[in-house]
Amino acid sequence: MEKQDFSHEVEYHPSTTARVTLVLLGITFVIIGVLGIFLPVLPTTPFMLLAAWCFAKSSSRFYNWIMNNRVFGPIIQEWRQHRSIPKRAKWTGLILMVSTFGVSIFFFVPYFYGQIILGIMCITMVIFMWRIPVREQTTES
Repeated sequence: MEKQDFSHEVEYHPSTTARVTLVLLGITFVIIGVLGIFLPVLPTTPFMLLAAWCFAKSSSRFYNWIMNNRVFGPIIQEWRQHRSIPKRAKWTGLILMVSTFGVSIFFFVPYFYGQIILGIMCITMVIFMWRIPVREQTTES
């Protein structure tokens, strides 16, 4: 797969301090997003979208890296072009989220109010994710 140059999409913030802050925030969001792969309570895609936005305002090097990343790049590009996520990513996220919350509620949180809070968090996250549009993949995408 040939790497694309997305540098033309970067609109640098005028302040050097802001650019450094945005790069640090972007790196932080990437780390949180990677943790979200292993901890379904943390959604990966929104953090990668935030990281891409930070890099688009601060660093063409980091922006090119995230946009060309074989795992995160296609999801970010799908969101930027169509404001949707792939069906597989949506269903995988929903299944992992519900199963992780379910295991936590029934096996690891002994307190009733803690279970209620986790249940409300799960329902809120499922509703949020359910509302994200899905676009059927075509051969030209």
